[in-house]
Amino acid sequence: MLRVGVDVGGTFTDLFAWDAEASEDRRVREAKVLTTPADPSVGVLAVLEAAGIDPGQIGTIVHGTTIATNALIERRYAEPALVTTQGFRDVLEIGRQRRRHLYDPYQVKVPPLIERSRRFTVAERMGATGAAVEPLDRDDARRVAERIARAGISSVAVAFINAYANGEHEEEMRDILLETIPEAAIALSSQTRPKMRELGRFVTTAIRAALLPTVGDYIGRLESKLAEAGCTAPLFIVKSNGGMMSAEIARRRPEELIESGPAGGVAAGSYLSDLLDAPSMIITDVGGTSFEASLMEDGVGLVTDEYEIEWERPIITPMLDIRSIGAGGGSIAWIDDGGSLRVGPQSAGADPGPACYGRGGTRPTVTDANLLLGRIDPTLGGKLRLDTDAAERALGTVAEALGMNVLDCAEGIAEIVSENMAAAIRMVSTDRGRDPRDHVLVAFGGAGGLHAHQIAQSVGIERVLVPRFAGVGCAFGAIAMDIRHDVEATFYAVTGDVDVDDLNDAYATLEREVTGLLEADGVEPGDIALDRSAQMRYVGQSYEVTAPVPTGRLDSAAVEEIAAAFNTVHEQEYGVASDTFAVAFVTLRVTGVGRTDKPDADSLSAALSGGVSTNGGGSVKERRAAYFAGRQHDVDVHDAARLTVGQTIAGPAIIEQADGVIVLPPRSVGEADRYDNVLITREAQA
Repeated sequence: MLRVGVDVGGTFTDLFAWDAEASEDRRVREAKVLTTPADPSVGVLAVLEAAGIDPGQIGTIVHGTTIATNALIERRYAEPALVTTQGFRDVLEIGRQRRRHLYDPYQVKVPPLIERSRRFTVAERMGATGAAVEPLDRDDARRVAERIARAGISSVAVAFINAYANGEHEEEMRDILLETIPEAAIALSSQTRPKMRELGRFVTTAIRAALLPTVGDYIGRLESKLAEAGCTAPLFIVKSNGGMMSAEIARRRPEELIESGPAGGVAAGSYLSDLLDAPSMIITDVGGTSFEASLMEDGVGLVTDEYEIEWERPIITPMLDIRSIGAGGGSIAWIDDGGSLRVGPQSAGADPGPACYGRGGTRPTVTDANLLLGRIDPTLGGKLRLDTDAAERALGTVAEALGMNVLDCAEGIAEIVSENMAAAIRMVSTDRGRDPRDHVLVAFGGAGGLHAHQIAQSVGIERVLVPRFAGVGCAFGAIAMDIRHDVEATFYAVTGDVDVDDLNDAYATLEREVTGLLEADGVEPGDIALDRSAQMRYVGQSYEVTAPVPTGRLDSAAVEEIAAAFNTVHEQEYGVASDTFAVAFVTLRVTGVGRTDKPDADSLSAALSGGVSTNGGGSVKERRAAYFAGRQHDVDVHDAARLTVGQTIAGPAIIEQADGVIVLPPRSVGEADRYDNVLITREAQA
C-alpha cells in the first residue's frame, strides 16, 4: 500500500509516492502534470495516472492545495454575512487604521472580506472578564436572522466583542440562525480562535465562514473522484502549520489551509534536517507562479501568529512563517513607465503558460529566458517540446524596447527574478533577527535549482542544497509530515501574580481538546506528543512573542523559568530584553502531534540511489551552449540519476533531475551525496 503525497500548485500538480514494502527500484514514484485550474481535483487524478498508480493500492493520500488561498486572493467565494455587536459593524473595514504606504495620498484600501450590506449588528455585550454586561436581545437576533434568510445568504460569521472570554452569546445567536436557516454554515469567533483583539478574531472568523462552502465542495468532489477510481484510503490535507489533518476536520477548519501547499516544502526540509544533521535551513520553493521562503531552526520551521494574506487582513491561526511573492517560471517580464525592466508578479500560469509552451502565450516569462540561455532542455526531458522561436519572439519585444540583444535581456530577467526571490529570504531571516549566512539554502521546485546559487550569493549564503526530489518537494513533504493541531486560549496574567492552579487548569483543558482532535484523526494514544507554548509580552507592550513552556504540572519556579525563556526569545527577535520589566501571559497554546510512519534513511538511500558510473564523465549526457556573464559557454549537461556519491562538478555546468534543473554558474561547484542530493558551494570553499 502506497503513501502518496500530491501537491497542487498554480502551474503544476506534483506527486511523490512511497511504498515501503516494494523492491528498492519500485519504492519511489514521482510525476508532474499541468494543474487544471477549473477543477484541481481533475489534476489530482491525472497525476496519479501519470505515475502509474492504481488508486486501489493507495494506503494513505496526503494533499497540499492552494484552493483556500486562491479563493481568498481572487475573491472566488460566496460572500457570507457577519453578525456582530452593536458598534462594531465596521471593524473589518477600519482595521488598525494603518497606512501601507505612509506618504502615498492616493492609496486605496482593499475591499473588506464582507461588504457592509452583509454586516449586521445585534444588541449584546460581554465583558472582558467573561461576565455578561448586556444580554443578547433575542428579538433583535431573530430579526437579523430573518434579514439574512431573505438575502439568500447561507454562510454566516458570528463575531461578538470579547467573545474570546465567553462564547455564550455567540452560541445563542448560532441557535437562532439555525432555527431560521437550518442549512446555514456558521462560524463562531469563540470557537475559531478565542484570542483577544477583535480585528484578528473577526477576520479569521470571516475567512472561515467564506471558505466553509468552497473548501467543503472541493474536498467532496475530490473524495468522490477518488472513490469512483477505486481509492479507499483516508484523505489528509496539509495544514498551514506544517502538519496535516483529516479531510473531515479540514472541512470544519478551512482557514488552516491558507499556506497548505508551501507547508509541504517545510515538512520536507524538516525531514532533510534530521537526515543530514543540518538544523538551520532556509527553505525555498520556486514554482511556476510563486516563490516561497521560510526559515528553520533546530529542524523546525518558524511559526507566526499573525499572517496577513492582504494588508490589514490578519489571520491569527498559528502558521509557518512562509513569505510568498509573485516570482516563478511563469513570471512575466515587462517595462515600467520609467523604462526599467521588471519581472512579475503577474504570471502566465498554466494557461496559456510561457510563450515557449506553444499554448498561445505571447508575453516573455522567466521560463522563456532560461530556455534561450541554454539552461533548460528544449524537450523538458522528453515531457514537452518547447518552442525556442516563440520564446525568442516574446523576449524580443522587451529586448528591442530596451536596446539590448535577446540573450543579455534574458540574463537580465533571470538576475532580476533572483533578486526578487532574495528579498523574500531577507523577510524571513534578517527581518526576524536571523542571519541568513548561518543557514543552508534548500532549493525546492522544478525551477529551484535554476536560480538557487544566484539567490544564495545575493544574501551571503555559502551552501546550497538541491534535493534529489526538489521538483516534487512539497509532495514529498506531504508524505513526511505528522498530523498536527494547535489549540489556544486567552489567559492574561502577569507572571509574578499568576494563579498557578488556574494556569495548570487552562493547559489541561487545552491538552484534552487537542488530544480529542488527534484521536478524531485516528491517532493512537501512544503516538501522541504534546508541546506547550505561550504568547507573552512585557506589561504595556502591544505585541507578543512565543516562549516555550515545560510539560507537566507547573509551579512558581517553572513560571520564573518561562519568564526567563521569554526574555531570551524577545532578545533574539528584537535585539533587546529586560529583567526588570514585568512579564505577562497573553495566550496559551498546546500543539498536539500525531506521529506517522516515514521513510527511514537507509531505505530512502537505497531507493533513490541511481549512481551507475564510476567516474565524472559517466554522468555527462550531452554538451550544450549556455549563456553566463555576457558570453556563451560550451557546458556539460549531467544526468542527476548517474551521479556517484562524492562526485564533484565544476561550473559552468548543468545537472538535469527527473523534475528539475540545477545550474552551476562559473566559479561554483556541485557535489553529490548518498541520497542523490547536490550540495553547491563556491569554488574556493569546495
